[in-house]
Amino acid sequence: MEPRGTQSQRRKRLEQEQRSSREGNTEVRRAPDLVQWTQHLEAVKRRLLEEAQGQLVELLDRAMWEAIQSYPSQDRSLPSTPPKPLNKTQEPPLGKRKVFVIRKSLLDELMEVQHFRTIYHMFAAGLCVFIISTLAIDFIDEGRLMLEFDLLIFSFGQLPLALVTWIPMLLSTLLVPYQVLWMWTRPQARGTWKLGIGLGCVLLAAHTAVLCVLPIHVAVKHQLPPASRCVLVFEQVRLLMKSYSFLRETVPGALLAKGGEGLWAPSFSSYLYFLFCPTLLFRESYPRTSSVRWNYVAKNFAQALCCVLYACFILGRLCVPVFANMSREPFSTRALVLSILHATLPGILMLLLIFFAFLHCWLNAFAEMLRFGDRMFYRDWWNSTSFSNYYRTWNVVVHDWLYSYVYQDGLWLLGGRARRAAMMGVFLVSAVAHEYIFCFVLGFFYPVMLMLFLVFGGLLNFTMNDRHTGPAWNVLMWTLLFLGQGIQVSLYCQEWYARRHCPLPQTTFWGLVTPRSWSCHPRG
Repeated sequence: MEPRGTQSQRRKRLEQEQRSSREGNTEVRRAPDLVQWTQHLEAVKRRLLEEAQGQLVELLDRAMWEAIQSYPSQDRSLPSTPPKPLNKTQEPPLGKRKVFVIRKSLLDELMEVQHFRTIYHMFAAGLCVFIISTLAIDFIDEGRLMLEFDLLIFSFGQLPLALVTWIPMLLSTLLVPYQVLWMWTRPQARGTWKLGIGLGCVLLAAHTAVLCVLPIHVAVKHQLPPASRCVLVFEQVRLLMKSYSFLRETVPGALLAKGGEGLWAPSFSSYLYFLFCPTLLFRESYPRTSSVRWNYVAKNFAQALCCVLYACFILGRLCVPVFANMSREPFSTRALVLSILHATLPGILMLLLIFFAFLHCWLNAFAEMLRFGDRMFYRDWWNSTSFSNYYRTWNVVVHDWLYSYVYQDGLWLLGGRARRAAMMGVFLVSAVAHEYIFCFVLGFFYPVMLMLFLVFGGLLNFTMNDRHTGPAWNVLMWTLLFLGQGIQVSLYCQEWYARRHCPLPQTTFWGLVTPRSWSCHPRG
């Protein structure tokens, strides 16, 4: 029989073991709660950091605005007080305006990293493979080594006519908007000023008619090929957007000047610089670099030319053999689906080439020649995990214009409410503009871009928003980009060849707007 003290010690040990096992079970039960609570805190931390970053950006923009305002201009003295909250009858706050600063393009910074430069070398190697493939096929079929550029020559046919048409478009933009502003800002009697308002509106209507009607007339009358049409339509849209930005930024100041708050108009040299610098937002001055690197200019123009050749090889080797005779074969769903999947690779390659050739090479070349300091023409759109972020970062130049003059002005007109309505207005304007460009370049109306951009793009913008993060969402975005480009390339190529294989017996309105590829198939 054990002593009483030993029994009490054993009971105490048993009670301690039972208590520790109960606490262990409680900790096991609490472990999932602790993991969920930690994840919740991590999500809260991310949201707080994002909000703090947004607030910090606004504070820095405001500080830069105040620094710019404290520096007097040569033509006029700027106000020293920051913008105040405005009501609906006033202009949108200046604190929301884009601030231009000297910065390099993102790809220029990434090209300094050897690992990223290797990706550039891989694309260059792909161009070499296309050239070798073309030479090999030509040697096997024709017994000669010769690079033929039939597609390139066809696409840029009648280019001198397009350039001659561009001259009156440029002269109209160069003279009319600035002359109208000068008429509205010079001192004159009240009755004469009203007459100047009417005359200015007539001049602006004539200027708009020249930009809108002249290129369409020349393209339709002379049947310009696609690349020459690209020159006209891009310049048409660019000059219209620049004209609007110049008047939107200066006319309110002119009207305030007539109210007795001081007379002001920008110099003609600042307007002339704005017409050629790579931005669509007018400012009296922009940050400038100290010198021009002409070797950098030549390099970017050479890369843009190589991208054009690259695109011709892609179309000639991956698209023309597939779609040239597709309209002559019986229609089948299987053939349509296979053509879309086949077109995903050339489609995404064309997207990357357009981005690199225009948004990087072309804009950086002009920025360097004009010593334009702000080279942020795009952001890291390839890292996007949502389509809302992709639309903001793909083309910053156009996005800034849409944000400033469609979204912000729309909110101002709506009294700061209905942000979704203002966002849908941005999508509508952008979708119509993209569809108009495709219609102008290809010479026919086939609203593939309109449906993809406005309907599917609008839905994806609201469903795949910035709340979604992680690599899976980036993979999903790229997958949808591949499929979207495949749909565009496939359907537009089919329609292009169908309109050549099945011309209309007589021209009618419905015949022009009805897709020909739907009916241009022999019955199987």
